[in-house]
Amino acid sequence: MKYSKKVIEHFTNPKNVGEIKNADGTGKVGNPVCGDIMWVYIKVGKRKTKKGEEEYIKDIKFQTMGCAAAIATSSMLTELAKGKTLKEAKKLSRKDIADALDGLPPIKMHCSNLAADALHKAIEDYEKKKKVRAKRRKDENQTNTNL
Repeated sequence: MKYSKKVIEHFTNPKNVGEIKNADGTGKVGNPVCGDIMWVYIKVGKRKTKKGEEEYIKDIKFQTMGCAAAIATSSMLTELAKGKTLKEAKKLSRKDIADALDGLPPIKMHCSNLAADALHKAIEDYEKKKKVRAKRRKDENQTNTNL
């Protein structure tokens, strides 16, 4: 099985490895067939734009137990996602990750899918938590108004 130079670079020197304590969102995925497991942690920031304010991935880290391709795709994912708006990050696909690594052997394409899925789950987790916080604030405001 032949890997590109970029895959080898991201496997031997992965970027953004680790866990973000108190992450805004966490995504965990695994493949029971190959045994790969990935966690992606995100911190979301807000920045001003001409149209108002947008949320973006301020920081992203990963922890992966798996093969060279799983580690390389997780590393590349973090490089692609960092600084992107949540809307842009949701559009990152397995093809985007594989292309950024100058390709993956066909038998390893599932690794790029896992990496993309882990990011999407981390964003979903953040959005769920955000809705819960908003509902809690609304309920607290109604309680305070009724006092």
